[in-house]
Amino acid sequence: MTEKITDIGSRKYLIDDPQMMEMMVDGFFGNIPHASTLGIEFVSIERSKSCLKIPYKKELVGNPESGTIHGGVILSIMDSVGGMAVFAALPAIEAIATLDLRVDYMKPAAIGKAVYASAECYKLTNTIAFVRGVAYQNDENDPVATCAATFMRGSSHAVAITAESK
Repeated sequence: MTEKITDIGSRKYLIDDPQMMEMMVDGFFGNIPHASTLGIEFVSIERSKSCLKIPYKKELVGNPESGTIHGGVILSIMDSVGGMAVFAALPAIEAIATLDLRVDYMKPAAIGKAVYASAECYKLTNTIAFVRGVAYQNDENDPVATCAATFMRGSSHAVAITAESK
């Protein structure tokens, strides 16, 4: 039997249980085909925050003349990292769905370099999770893009799995 997740005030975090965190990371990449196809890689996860990486590949170029990564690839990694940040903020596994995702493109990604995306779930209500994030290459303070997103919580009637119910 594993230890119970840590109580932080009145809030528990699912990722405080190492087995649940491993299951989320493995499950995320094993169950989302486009993440695998794009080559999205896990970097880190902590309470309410996550970071992912997408290596530069010629197949992801949107403009062959400039060699820059397609904007849809940036949008995909921002959506993925936002969803992972929501899972990192939840007390139990539950279904979520992207409701709204606004991406502001600041500049083209440099050719030949990986793009990182980090996000924070800064507010949870009973039904909505609020996220902000940034895509960057060398420095988070010099973004390729930023995002603001909302995710619907409990979008399925499936039974939630908590650390205590394992």
